[in-house]
Amino acid sequence: MHETIRIIRDEHAALAAMLRSILLLLAEHRRARTMPNFESLRAMLFYVDEFPEKRHHRKESELLFPKLRARTPMSRELLDRLDDDHERGERKIRNVEHALLAFEMLGESRRDEFETAMERYVDFYLAHMALEEREILPLAERVLTEEDWANLDSSFRANRDGLAGAEPEEEFRHLFTRIVNRVPAPIGLGPAAHAG
Repeated sequence: MHETIRIIRDEHAALAAMLRSILLLLAEHRRARTMPNFESLRAMLFYVDEFPEKRHHRKESELLFPKLRARTPMSRELLDRLDDDHERGERKIRNVEHALLAFEMLGESRRDEFETAMERYVDFYLAHMALEEREILPLAERVLTEEDWANLDSSFRANRDGLAGAEPEEEFRHLFTRIVNRVPAPIGLGPAAHAG
């Protein structure tokens, strides 16, 4: 497996775990009739906005997808759809962040709206990543050249996700430490989620 493919899969797995963890935390707080830890949720959503939305997607849309378009006409419609998903994902995460702020500021009356927005975002993102892994990554393995892979591997290696096991960049080190220490498993090392 090429390093780029491994990095994409690792970053997808880290993001999927983060998103599922948010839903588990929200469900636990709903059952316990408690408010979530808004600071932890803000940190987690900020991570999703900063790393996957702005960096991971950019690597795919600006590096991998153009190489695929140059090598084969087979997947252009699918690549266009995935690029569109990347653009819509940025708007969707802003809507989720706004719904979280409304929940935090206005309380229980906004819980359902935030949880619904979060669930829709998670469903959207998990389906997007599954499509990339099922269709795009195998196609890339078939049609890209070794020179393509060398260029991609170098670029993908230079900008890795700290939650996917890479050493975080300096500006993100504190954020990753905060998430890992405050957020319960499977993402973090923090205590079980009960009171906010």
